[in-house]
This record gives sequence, C-alpha cells and structure tokens, in this order.
Amino acid sequence: MSTQPSSEVQSVNGFDSPSDALAYIHSPVVQGLERVKTSLRDMVNHKSPFLAQLLDHALETKGKRVRPTLTLLAAGFHPNDGKRAETMATAVELLHIASLIHDDTVDQSEVRRGRATISKVWGGNAAVVLGDYLFATSATYVCDTGNIRVIRRFAETIKELSSGEMEEMVVRYDAEQSREQYFTRIYEKTASLFTTATESGAVLSDAPESTVKLLRDYGYSLGMAFQIVDDILDVEGLTDEIGKPVGNDLRHGVLTLPMILALERWPDSTVIRDYFAEPSDETLLESAMELISDPKVITDSYAVAEQYCQSARDSIMELPKNRSRDSLEALIDYVVVRRS
Repeated sequence: MSTQPSSEVQSVNGFDSPSDALAYIHSPVVQGLERVKTSLRDMVNHKSPFLAQLLDHALETKGKRVRPTLTLLAAGFHPNDGKRAETMATAVELLHIASLIHDDTVDQSEVRRGRATISKVWGGNAAVVLGDYLFATSATYVCDTGNIRVIRRFAETIKELSSGEMEEMVVRYDAEQSREQYFTRIYEKTASLFTTATESGAVLSDAPESTVKLLRDYGYSLGMAFQIVDDILDVEGLTDEIGKPVGNDLRHGVLTLPMILALERWPDSTVIRDYFAEPSDETLLESAMELISDPKVITDSYAVAEQYCQSARDSIMELPKNRSRDSLEALIDYVVVRRS
C-alpha cells in the first residue's frame, strides 16, 4: 500500500463504502450474529436493576462485531450445526467488551465509540466490577461448548489480555521501546483475541487441524493489522469517526507504531521524548502530533499493516473457496480502509 486511505468514502473490493462491505462480510453469518445479539440483549434482563442498567449501557454498543463474526466465519469450512460456534462467538464478544471496560477504567477514558464510558458515568469501582462480571459470564459460555481445548485457549487469552494491559501501564511515557516490544504488546492486547476467535470457530466446527492452523494464522495477522490501523486512526482520524479524542494514545503516553516510525525517521528530533517528560505541556503535544502525523509516517505505518494483511490473505488462500472465505478476504480490505 503506497498511500494511506483518505477521510473520503473508500471503496472495498468494489463496494461503495466500508458499511456496504461490512454488510457483505456479515451476510453468510447474519442469522448467527442475530442470535449472538439476542443472547447479549437477554443478559440485560437481570434481577438487579443497577446491574441491568450497567449491562444495557455496555452491551448496546455501535461496535462492528468483528470478533464474533470471525468465530462464525471460521466455522464455515466444515459441516456443523453452528450452535457451538454461536455460543463461542457470544463469549468472544463478551470478553472483548469486558476488556474495553477495564481498559477505559485504567486509562480514565471518558468516551468510547462516541458514548460516555461506564467509569465516566458510574465511577471506576462499578466499571471494574462490571468488567469482572462480563469476564465471568464469558467463561460460562465457553464452558457450555464442552471443548477443553477451546476452554484452555480462552483462559490463555484472558491472561494475554491482562499481560498486555499491564505491560502498557509499565512502559507509559517511555520512548525507548522497540518495534518488537510494540508487536508483542498489540498481540496480547488485540491480536490474541482475534486468534482465539478464528481458532475456536474452526475447532468447534470439527475442522481438520490443517484448517484450524490456517484460520489461527489468519486471525493473528488480521488482529495485528487491525490494531496497527487503530493506532494510525488515533493520529490521522477524526474524533467523530473514531468515537474518542484524536491523539488519545499520545496523551496517555502509549507508544504506537506511528510514534516509533517517527522516532526512527527523525532520530535527532526530541519532541516526542520531551512531551513524554512533560505530558502537561500542550505546546509539546501539538508539536509531537504534527511529527507523527507526517504523511511519510502514516504511509509507512499503513505499509506495515498491509504486510500483516498480506500474511492473512496468504493463509486463507489455502482454504477452499466458499462464502466464508469470500467474507474473510473482504474483511482484510475492510480493516485497512475503515475509519472507526
């Protein structure tokens, strides 16, 4: 990819817009996704009015449901009734939502997807407990699959998510991190759940091990690309598009790929390090944002994302061509051109 997508409406494999592409991606599993959404909505009917209020706010999101979609699509390469994959897809989405709630609480974020966060409205204590409740609930869904391999992988994913968040906390405002440290962190915080989504969908469809490996590799590469694009959008997106303030990562001292590439491209510049040393200095913040939003940096960042996209593409090209594979292919392009 030679240039980054602009803020104009993008075409995705012949579709007029990313939203049209997303509808196409969902189409093979739209009924399964509806059942997942029903399961999530049913959770809101809790006997505790306060918990029901929190659940209603947390579960009624504008998210794209990418992770449960991956689980359902990954189950589409071997004959099965789809029930266990739908159960797992629900668990995957609950785990994702729980991790966002905890992340927002740790980061003291006030907005997520254009809405006030749980911690902003009800306080950090309520947010932490709600996140714990959703973590536990997601685990009960995984247990309902009855597959010990999937249960173990899910538990490992929770460990990885926690490890990634802890590492991010430890290295905040540290400009001396390497690309390798960054890639490890975004695997744990994001790509680990993508990997679990695709691997578990394949396993629960009783697919052969060769298919499971290809889909696991696809999930890993797609998840890495997804997070890199997220980090790019934090620099060159618009607040209305990404649903949170632009430059949020920089403000919180989270070193992302655009910052690493800017430091590599201009090693004599001290502006990012200076801002990390004085994070209350708004002038330094503006200077650092100007540096990392340079078109050369953005283009180079998208090029790294495209490398992971190509790896994802290579993985599924070995799978039999069907509507699930078509959607997985379209999802690769969607990940790069999306604006939220």
